[in-house]
Amino acid sequence: MSVDDATGDLVRAARGGDREAFGLLAERSWHRLVRLARSVVGELEAEDAVQDGLVAAWGRLGSLADPDRFDAWVSRIVFRRCLRANRRQRGWVSLDAVPEAAIGCDPAASLSAWQLLSRLAPRQRAVLHLTVVEGMTDAEIAPLLAITPASVRAHRRRARESIARLLQGGKS
Repeated sequence: MSVDDATGDLVRAARGGDREAFGLLAERSWHRLVRLARSVVGELEAEDAVQDGLVAAWGRLGSLADPDRFDAWVSRIVFRRCLRANRRQRGWVSLDAVPEAAIGCDPAASLSAWQLLSRLAPRQRAVLHLTVVEGMTDAEIAPLLAITPASVRAHRRRARESIARLLQGGKS
């Protein structure tokens, strides 16, 4: 039995009310989903967004048309939860995220990867994460984020341009 066969079987069992089967699905997806969530909402909110998404997925499992597409389906749910969390966070900045002032410091040298990524739009962060970290193609990313492959390329290009401006000391 392949991994996809096992996923489909677990989804069918979970649809029948088997909580352990859904628990196995969640466990298998957890790290990948948390990595995706971190790229959109950051470290502090990532696990909450994934838990929220998994609870929603459990409640809507009957709407999944193809049990073998569970991974993409649950990723899309988690991504949407991350977008909602991101909207709620708008305007809030953690004191831990504010860098200490440095005298005579090159701004590009003091920027961390998360500080750079946090200045991008959520979809741009997600596209970069899915491309660079997860190694997904445009055709794989597009349905997950509910956009076209051309939009994936546009988001990635804008993200790279924004990062280049930030590294040169400009504002995004």
